[in-house]
Amino acid sequence: MRSRETVEGSRAAAWLRRGGWMAIAALAVAVPLLAQAAGPDYGEFGVFGLDRRDAVWIAAQLHLLFAAFVLGVPMFAVVIEAIGIFSKNERYDKLAKEFTRLLLVAYSATAIWGAILVFFLSTLYPRFWGYLTAIFAPSMWLYAALFFFESFTLYLYYYGWDAWKKGASKIVHWGLGIMLNVWGTIVMFIANGWLTYMMSPPPDVTADTVPQTVELWSAINNATWMPINIHRLLANVVFGGAIVGAYAAYRFLTSETDEERAHYDWMGYTGNFIAIGALIVLPFAGYWLGREIYEFSQQMGITMMGGFMSWLWIIQAFLIGILFLAGNYYLWIGMGRIPGAERFQPHIKWMLLVLVLGVIVWATPNTMIADRDEIAAMGGQQHPFLGVLGVMSAKNTAVNLMILTTFLSFLMYRRANKEPVVPWAKAGTMIQGLAFAIAAVVVVFYGVYGYFVTAIVRIGFSVYQVAAVLATILFVIGIDIAMARGAKSRGEIRWGEMPPRSQYALLILAVTFTWLMGLMGFARSGIRQHWHVYEVIRDTSEQAFTPALGPAATMISICVLIFFGLVGMIFWLGGLAEKSVYEETGA
Repeated sequence: MRSRETVEGSRAAAWLRRGGWMAIAALAVAVPLLAQAAGPDYGEFGVFGLDRRDAVWIAAQLHLLFAAFVLGVPMFAVVIEAIGIFSKNERYDKLAKEFTRLLLVAYSATAIWGAILVFFLSTLYPRFWGYLTAIFAPSMWLYAALFFFESFTLYLYYYGWDAWKKGASKIVHWGLGIMLNVWGTIVMFIANGWLTYMMSPPPDVTADTVPQTVELWSAINNATWMPINIHRLLANVVFGGAIVGAYAAYRFLTSETDEERAHYDWMGYTGNFIAIGALIVLPFAGYWLGREIYEFSQQMGITMMGGFMSWLWIIQAFLIGILFLAGNYYLWIGMGRIPGAERFQPHIKWMLLVLVLGVIVWATPNTMIADRDEIAAMGGQQHPFLGVLGVMSAKNTAVNLMILTTFLSFLMYRRANKEPVVPWAKAGTMIQGLAFAIAAVVVVFYGVYGYFVTAIVRIGFSVYQVAAVLATILFVIGIDIAMARGAKSRGEIRWGEMPPRSQYALLILAVTFTWLMGLMGFARSGIRQHWHVYEVIRDTSEQAFTPALGPAATMISICVLIFFGLVGMIFWLGGLAEKSVYEETGA
């Protein structure tokens, strides 16, 4: 007979999957009627002390978090499945399938929260929603169609896993995974066109422009569309890896056998590797987005970086510092289960010093919060010493050195149990060290030189710093791959032999990155201030202002708590799916 716990979990998962489609179908009928009854400008809302903006905020944030998860996870599930196919290692195939299993319920949660978001927008902001649909209606129809294609491909991809496990059929199955990523990426690009239009509408669109006359492609391909596409693509990979790592940590801590702990230890490492690897290049996409915002509107850029939101970036610096420290901490603890890693232990304290100093510099504000006496003692709001660390020359230098240090941690982890046998191994290691040194010198040189040039020149220096770091990463990886050919093993990795605190680091990574995504979403929306569409449609409601950091942080925290409450349920359902379908009757 089937286990009662497994049956209940299967029913719960099926109910959630049906709920996603029921919500979308009901919404297709209800939205036109609700929009018509909601009034000309704004609808009324007052539930649990939340106003209309709070309701839309929560629905949009939860929808985006689940969407990021269901877009990020398939990317590395397909990569891991490909490794399993071409290496003929069933272990990778099992891991890819387990990643995909998490998507089933998360995908329905994405649909449900998307339906709720459309419901709120159409009833609480009917004039604004009508304006967007007048411009983007064809893309919205395409979005809905691709959503169904994506869902059908997902279910075919997962439920056909074992049926197409052998030979050429496995390649066909892998092709389904690739198509799943294609549909998901196009869906994200379409939705990004809507939200970036609100930030950076085309220059020829004004408050007097009739929405039906706005060219669809011009509205989608606006100034910030492609930077946000790239930034979100990388962020989704980081987020998906962090959530998978949290799932693995949860299963590791609740495992009852050494075999299970070994499996989920490996799964947690894989999720963390993907998350931190994508996080290393994510700031560069953020720089591009920030530059495009400045070029579109200097006023918007000043509001974002130099206005009331300037302290938001101090919070961001602490959060990203936590991500770098927790990710490196997990790797350093993991070296304890790798034979040969002990030779790298003496270097860790110096790497930790670089990371801590980098976080301190990155989190130093340009102006201090001080009373009148303190301001008089300092001679202004800028501290005579710390003020030097509050400018972008210092911060760009700090973050690039942190990225180099984190990459070095991955390199040591990768090489820990390997002994190169190529005759040029020693020279190769010296060349790699020289590459790190040159990159560090370039980063520090342009960081210091930035204090002696104008702002427009200093902004260009960040490009040289980024180019030096990226070139070093690619160059060093290339040498390391060549050195690893035929390398001797110093011993097998003892998967599962990790202390519980290592898994808490994975949980911290997931929570921190989720909160960070909420914070950056607030920054992107908040710089529009009292505009629905920047300088085109003014917000005339009583919420026509950007909330202060305190209320915003409270709302973001509420969204994070709700999200992880739902994710906890998904983890529980994923655990039930692992249990045996049958149990002995003892008859």
